[in-house]
Amino acid sequence: MTTARLPLFPLNGVLFPGLVLPLNVFEERYRAMMRELLKTAEDEPRRFAVVAIRDGREVAPTAPGMPDQTALPEKGPAAGFGPDPIQAFHRVGCVADAASIRERGDGSFEVMCTGTTRIKLLSVDATGPFLVAEVEELTEDRGEGAGALAEGVLRAFRAYQKRLAGARERSLTTSELPDDPSVVSYLVAAAAVLDTPAKQRLLQAPDTATRLREELALLRRETAVLRHLPSLPAVDLTHAPTSPN
Repeated sequence: MTTARLPLFPLNGVLFPGLVLPLNVFEERYRAMMRELLKTAEDEPRRFAVVAIRDGREVAPTAPGMPDQTALPEKGPAAGFGPDPIQAFHRVGCVADAASIRERGDGSFEVMCTGTTRIKLLSVDATGPFLVAEVEELTEDRGEGAGALAEGVLRAFRAYQKRLAGARERSLTTSELPDDPSVVSYLVAAAAVLDTPAKQRLLQAPDTATRLREELALLRRETAVLRHLPSLPAVDLTHAPTSPN
């Protein structure tokens, strides 16, 4: 079992291996994290763990109940996540590698990172300026029939994509989609318009074949629903929306 201690960045969303994620970092706890990552040599990976929030907020609330503009915001690395922060997060997440970290004049940061490896959250340390997690790296098992399932998922994804783009819109190009079943499974999971619980279930699937099987059912169901809806804009295949903290 390979374990590591990594800075922890909770999000109201799911990061998958291979997904490019831009971050707009303005809270002090996450600014402190980025300042620490900048101490890492440029030729070394600047890694941190990303997990989806189960219960809590990325931005600490000012106070319970009606908003009070005069109240001081809750402080500290675990602000908004309760007395036992690990309970606020899904236990399977993804390591992010920050390709670029740019500090603005006001002290906030623009960060561009890419998901690399799935991890399991073991514990959360809230004693420092930002959350730090002990994580276990998860291996990606192929599972039985992953190759054939990937082909079926790609066909279903093209049909789903066409419905998303609209019959009179030009469909996104899928001619260069990868052949590797695990890459296909993560790409489709990231690109499909699904809620966080559904994406989280795909991330934590026990193997590639299981993830592809679930995606095939999801895509077929969503495509059937889209047939009865007005045209919707297509989504980007490799980028997630910029996430503020």
